[in-house]
Amino acid sequence: MNLISHLHSQSQDFINRQLSAQGLKELASSHGKIIYFLSQQGQMSLGELSKSINRDKSTTTVLVRKLEVSGLVELKKDEKDSRKKIITLTREGTKYTKVMEEISRQLLVTSWKDFKPEEQTQLLSYLTKLSENLK
Repeated sequence: MNLISHLHSQSQDFINRQLSAQGLKELASSHGKIIYFLSQQGQMSLGELSKSINRDKSTTTVLVRKLEVSGLVELKKDEKDSRKKIITLTREGTKYTKVMEEISRQLLVTSWKDFKPEEQTQLLSYLTKLSENLK
């Protein structure tokens, strides 16, 4: 399991270096996940977002607040349930969707270097099984 932890750290470091190179030093890989899911869903409650990025609500709140201060997301009260907060990307936040997509593409290209297509398929199959086992 040390190898999986190491790979996770390496991928986060890769993403953080790329964010820094794009002039986004204040953002981390976990912010990228939030931007990605919001770009896919349009808007999400804090609870939905927490589940999507696999973080607890308090951690997600801290991450979202940083994005809000940076002007990348906006929080609104849910019209149906005032206890819920709905998070959406701002116009500025949508600009970073393309940046995050490119960083993700670079990570995949770098990660799959020297892998044959059948090796990629096999590895993804094994990792999917491992993930299912850990649920």
